[in-house]
Amino acid sequence: MSLDHRLFQYLWIFSISTITIGSLTHFYLTKKLIHPLRELIHSTKKMKQGEYPTPIEIKPEGEIGELMSHFNDLVKQLEANEKHRQKLVSDLSHEFRTPLSNLNGYLRALQSSVIEGDEKLYQSLYEESKRLIHLVEQMEQLKEWDHLSSQIFSEKSPVNIKKLVEQSVEMFRWTSEQAKIKVQVDVAPSLVTVNSGAITQVISNLLDNAIRYYEGTGPIMIEGKNLESEYVLCVIGPGKPISVEGQERIFERFYRTDYSRSREFGGSGLGLAISKEIIGHHRGIIGVTSEENVHTFSFRVPRE
Repeated sequence: MSLDHRLFQYLWIFSISTITIGSLTHFYLTKKLIHPLRELIHSTKKMKQGEYPTPIEIKPEGEIGELMSHFNDLVKQLEANEKHRQKLVSDLSHEFRTPLSNLNGYLRALQSSVIEGDEKLYQSLYEESKRLIHLVEQMEQLKEWDHLSSQIFSEKSPVNIKKLVEQSVEMFRWTSEQAKIKVQVDVAPSLVTVNSGAITQVISNLLDNAIRYYEGTGPIMIEGKNLESEYVLCVIGPGKPISVEGQERIFERFYRTDYSRSREFGGSGLGLAISKEIIGHHRGIIGVTSEENVHTFSFRVPRE
């Protein structure tokens, strides 16, 4: 075999090998590049349909891998924002439900002449309506829902906490009288620097909880006293025994100790969770202690 013929064979073998290896390499690189892009397109279509796709598994390095990582972070952030928005809407619904129910109950009773209005009652109704208007005004001033929690608690001023307690008790007077429940108040006056609307909401939540779950005999007692640097307010009342697990979880969002009750009669499981957040924003502590069927819900806030 001549040298030229042998070189020609080697050239063919080298060319075919080069083309084959090049084709396989190109196929592998193209698949490696196209596959994550296809996953990205599929995930984007899911998001367009209102679904949150599972995170894309990151394999490629370089710009494609960085793009996948940023996309996964974006999906997580959007999902977290949506959950936060839903939580906020639910919280706001609960914030408005109790005072509106109280106002509606009193107005119906006044309309049907079941009770007679006096200056003290009208003043309490006026203060409650003013607080609701203030909440609405705060919402209108917000550019984003996510800023609500920080905006609500940013405005604090010195207020006599005894006045807030008396105002809340007056708002529940009709409800407690209808249920034949006595409410006794022994609250020491004290100036505390708080957001009056938010703390009123906490007191109302605790009192509403005590009336809603009242079971037994004896009055509901509201006690408040000054400590060295804090003020402690307690709402004490009889009810069904609360387990140790229940006491630990009762301030969790949507947790209810008695699931046999409907949401209409047993609450949405948000009032105590909201109260915990409010007290936390005031650098305070909220908790519950239980002795058999008598429960004490208390919170403490700094006096200054």
